[in-house]
Amino acid sequence: MPASLFMPKQSGDSLIRCPWASNDLSISYHDEEWGVPTHDDRKLFEFLLLEGAQAGLSWDTILQKRENYRAAFDGFDPARITRYDRRKLHVLLRNPGIVRNRLKIASTVKNARAFLNVQKEFGSFDHYVWQFVGGKPKQNSRRFPRQVPASAPESDALSKDLKKRGFTFVGSTICYAFMQAMGLVNDHLTDCFRWKALSR
Repeated sequence: MPASLFMPKQSGDSLIRCPWASNDLSISYHDEEWGVPTHDDRKLFEFLLLEGAQAGLSWDTILQKRENYRAAFDGFDPARITRYDRRKLHVLLRNPGIVRNRLKIASTVKNARAFLNVQKEFGSFDHYVWQFVGGKPKQNSRRFPRQVPASAPESDALSKDLKKRGFTFVGSTICYAFMQAMGLVNDHLTDCFRWKALSR
């Protein structure tokens, strides 16, 4: 396999990035969002749903549909999503702007209910989810993509607890991707310009 596949990419702006940031949309997401510690419950809920929707697909596909998801799911408002009825679910299944998977769409309602229950118990989903990394980002120091795991003990624990609380589409791999995206772990490669910025 070519060595270039394992090395951080350098774009026209001369910044070295993680190799998966390969087009305008993913570069923008990589530079501005991925790995930034997030404590906003609405955004945490958004990414919990989007990571579940991504299962079996590429993240680029979800990024391209992200605005469609925001419109289709009422700005990722869990309280409104819990009120979706069968008619609304049928409308979503006919929406070409999102992933039209019956189980994934149905899971959004179930997860919204479970999300609100967690908020009620812990005061916020933020307080709940950050306990799985001790309240601060886990700083990793990986040089190559092959060193980045698909899951970790922290995501195993989060996945197990979320399932116990009634969430679906929250396997350990999905949970680890969520933790990477929301900055609970810093998995930018060490040569990437974002790794140093997020390691301070």
